[in-house]
Amino acid sequence: MVEFVIGQCLGRDAPAAGRIAKVVSVNTESATQLSATARLYRLAPVLLVFSIAARLAWTYFVPNGANFVDLHVYVGGAATLDGHAGALYDYVYADQTPDFPLPFTYPPFAAVVFYPLHLLPFGLLAFCWQIGIIAALYGVVRISQLLLGGPAPRRVAMLWTAVGIWTEPLRSTFDYGQVNVVLVLAVLYAVYSNRWWLSGLLVGLAAGVKLTPAVSGLYFVGARRWGTAVFSAVVFFGTVAFSVLVIGDEARRYFTELLGDADRIGPIGTSFNQSWRGGISRILGHDAGYGPAVLLGIAVTAVLAVLAWRAIGGSADRLGAIVIVSLFGLLLSPISWTHHWVWLIPLMIWLLHGPLADRLGARILGWGWLGLTLIGVPWLLSFAQPTIWVIGRPWYLAWAGLVYIVATLATLAWIATSRAGRTESG
Repeated sequence: MVEFVIGQCLGRDAPAAGRIAKVVSVNTESATQLSATARLYRLAPVLLVFSIAARLAWTYFVPNGANFVDLHVYVGGAATLDGHAGALYDYVYADQTPDFPLPFTYPPFAAVVFYPLHLLPFGLLAFCWQIGIIAALYGVVRISQLLLGGPAPRRVAMLWTAVGIWTEPLRSTFDYGQVNVVLVLAVLYAVYSNRWWLSGLLVGLAAGVKLTPAVSGLYFVGARRWGTAVFSAVVFFGTVAFSVLVIGDEARRYFTELLGDADRIGPIGTSFNQSWRGGISRILGHDAGYGPAVLLGIAVTAVLAVLAWRAIGGSADRLGAIVIVSLFGLLLSPISWTHHWVWLIPLMIWLLHGPLADRLGARILGWGWLGLTLIGVPWLLSFAQPTIWVIGRPWYLAWAGLVYIVATLATLAWIATSRAGRTESG
């Protein structure tokens, strides 16, 4: 009787003994895989410590391991508020960038926020800044887990942090001493929190420091979180008013003359700029501005983003929804440096641990993005450009420079065609 039941369950096209042996083999393989996974989880704290130590060793012992040029700009620009170091938006840092003296390009409120930094010894500040980046990255991973719902193992977060440190967005963040990870963390926590005033405060302050987080307002409008959307705008304009009060003419100069001047931010055509404007400019050989080709690319991205939003059920999938909005913002922006692409960490977590994680497409995209970012394709392409200012290049380098753009379109298109309630074979 038992043999009959087993035969019915396993199929009649093979001897029962062979089928049982196959099941035992499969179970043994599964147990081995689970055992390997368990060992990896147990080693997560050690791997994280090793990854952090390796990152710091790279910074301090490898020639040109990190230059902290953006952190120098934050400190130098903020120091002008003392009144004896010149005007904020005339400041440039050129000690390590003679081919491109770096101006202070952030809103004036950022200078107010960064002001205390110039009171610290730069070496101590740079070390603490790196530790802060790591802590913020761990926070990004943890909140991404929590937004998915269900179990959120801390050791998995440790593994993601250990690996994330070596992805291209984080490598350039460490190298330049950038602030983007903190801003992503603020937006993610705003999505996670149900308190409208806290969410609005975080988004408004983040946009006051750097304009790019403002695109997250589309998420809150789409999620019908009207209180958060309105209050974030109120807080942002509050930062503008406060800046005018504290800084005066330089704040007015930024919002009336400098806002939107992409040339001041940096070279449009460099491979590190992974926006539509950067990608199309490299193909055309000149700054495309927001001409027809760029606008067409943005329109296609917008349609795919809307379809992807609808496919996942909108804000019902909070992590998926904010990632979709942020990917659209990255391609919309005139300049999206590789360190702006920190949003790829939540994207990979969503693909490999989210509601569609059991699908082949999600696994291909998730592991594909991980491979792209660990290799750092835009970074590799930068070695083939004579200078950051040269926009024209051979056709194969120009088209290869669309790597993040094409991968984003493929991701949005796959999400748009993968209904959350539909099963996928394979």
